[in-house]
Amino acid sequence: MGVVDTGAAEPRTSLHHPLDPLSSEEVTSAVAITRADGRFREVAAHTRFVSVSLHEPAKESVLAGGVSPREAFIILLDRARETTYELVVSLTSQSVASWREVRGIQPAFLMSEEVACEQAVKNDPRFLEAMSKRGLTDLSDVIIDPVPAGNFGYPDEEGLRLARATAYLRRSPDDNWWAHPIGGVVALVDLHKMQVLNVEDRGVVPIPPESGNYDVASAAPPRSDLKALEITQPDGPSFTVRGWQVEWQRWHIHVGFTPREGLVLHTVGYEDGGRVRPILYRAAVSEMVVPYGDPSRSHYFRSFFDAGENGIGASANSLTRGCDCLGEIYYFDAALADDVGELVELPHAICMHEEDYGVLWRHSDWRTDRTEVRRSRRLVISSFSTIGNYDYGFFWYFYQDGTIQFEVKLTGILQMGAISSDEIPQHGTLVAPGLNAMYHQHYFNLRLDMDIDGTANSVYEVHSESVPPGPENPFGNAFVARRTLLSTEQEARQLIDPLAARSWEIVNPAVQNGLGRPVAYRLIPGDNVVPFAQPDSAVIKRAGFITSHLWVTPYTPGERYAAGDYPSQHPGGAGLPEYVAADRAIDNTDVVVWYTFGHHHIPRPEDWPIMPAAYAGFLLKPFGFFDRNPSLDVPPPTACHNSCHE
Repeated sequence: MGVVDTGAAEPRTSLHHPLDPLSSEEVTSAVAITRADGRFREVAAHTRFVSVSLHEPAKESVLAGGVSPREAFIILLDRARETTYELVVSLTSQSVASWREVRGIQPAFLMSEEVACEQAVKNDPRFLEAMSKRGLTDLSDVIIDPVPAGNFGYPDEEGLRLARATAYLRRSPDDNWWAHPIGGVVALVDLHKMQVLNVEDRGVVPIPPESGNYDVASAAPPRSDLKALEITQPDGPSFTVRGWQVEWQRWHIHVGFTPREGLVLHTVGYEDGGRVRPILYRAAVSEMVVPYGDPSRSHYFRSFFDAGENGIGASANSLTRGCDCLGEIYYFDAALADDVGELVELPHAICMHEEDYGVLWRHSDWRTDRTEVRRSRRLVISSFSTIGNYDYGFFWYFYQDGTIQFEVKLTGILQMGAISSDEIPQHGTLVAPGLNAMYHQHYFNLRLDMDIDGTANSVYEVHSESVPPGPENPFGNAFVARRTLLSTEQEARQLIDPLAARSWEIVNPAVQNGLGRPVAYRLIPGDNVVPFAQPDSAVIKRAGFITSHLWVTPYTPGERYAAGDYPSQHPGGAGLPEYVAADRAIDNTDVVVWYTFGHHHIPRPEDWPIMPAAYAGFLLKPFGFFDRNPSLDVPPPTACHNSCHE
């Protein structure tokens, strides 16, 4: 369901495309069917719902236009038996179609576990003693922050569902408690038994005293010279929406949403010559990981898998017009379930609007005194998720020249550690007295199921190099672009090379453009980085996908996530390293391109107390997909002086 927001909301209904996310009614029905099943009734008292989402129909069925049954995919956590169940629930036949028990893994964290973990830590005598050493006897203002424990090969932790919990002090009800870490104390908690196994106290460190509040009342007086900026579209937006399907400026896009991935795009195509030419079948963030570079006992374990351990969609925000999005807005609402199976409706989970993006193309001919200008407009489809201290904005941009851009906006609050007043941090930046903002990296992996004019595609590495001096380069100025076919999965494991302008071309060898060349799109990297963790470190073992920027696999329905289905506390090797181990052929087949990009964050004092947005992402640009500039038909801007187009 979605609404257009022009000041007043107008509800619209879904048309139930096979890839539509589950509606509120379907989530409720899927849970009810599960509860009625005898296998669930046996374990209901100690079992929680981890997620309820659409069980997507087979790709070939969707592309063939067939009618697909509506199904839900449900993950359950049985705390008593310490096991996980995967269910496929048929909404069409009102029955549980399959029930599978999965042992030896840990599904995503539950909000109820975080709440119960906080209370368990506060009740533990060892933790109370540690707080007493720091002069804290009233724990009502102490905040417990439990995070997934990771996997460091400790024998006594094997097979347990664990969290490591640190503490912060909230000095007032609205205080930014991230500014006041209680250093040196880490609790290890068994989440199934909700039992504190250990409290490690490395010694008292003064609690940083300075306020980190950033609200209007706490910050400097607001600027008075910022004039109103209004974005209006008196004729309404240029897009049309039917359920979750969007049409805009020749683009055809199906929008989706899952608790794990958040914003998902399906069946992205561009209308050209009277037909919609496919480009992407499915695109979504498959995993995120945030490895920290502080080796101290209080922080070494920080490497969060924000999709697989927390859920990007489960952590999504309701967006606000005038704050998160400007202009004529269309919102998509999401339907989720909490851990007891109750419906959670998330209004305005996805925002869609248009933006002016400056000049699209332009030329001024001094001989004729004629100038032709077209302004660029882009469609923005976005969502925001708050995961712990960070806020992540996920933005897809669609341009009138056929370009697709993905961008993550990173903001929120830095992860802090307390240090003594005379200490100079070696693995972080001092941003306030006694407050260390730790070095870290953010990695994102995008799973891109490419269908360039059809499902049979190939991938080429493309880079530029100088031509050696000689007869072919008599003046020393020549360079060429080299294209190399990537035939197997191992050949496709590559790093960026900005010095050689490396990019990757996804082509359909069976379809030629008007110049007799195969049609293609290029993946063009933006800013990126390599990991600085050692190859045998826990985070590299568990997040092997960050060791290469490009991965390519043949389409396989069960290969969905770069770090595997259940990365929490996994010992490592799952996901992409496992997928590509067989070194399968990837030439002229249905390929999935996986792109990993990282944001390297050496914090600045200017990032405190709240971080201005940083940006990371990539482009997908047509490269011979069209015969010529596809935006020639964009009309001139009406506000431009007539002499520009005479």
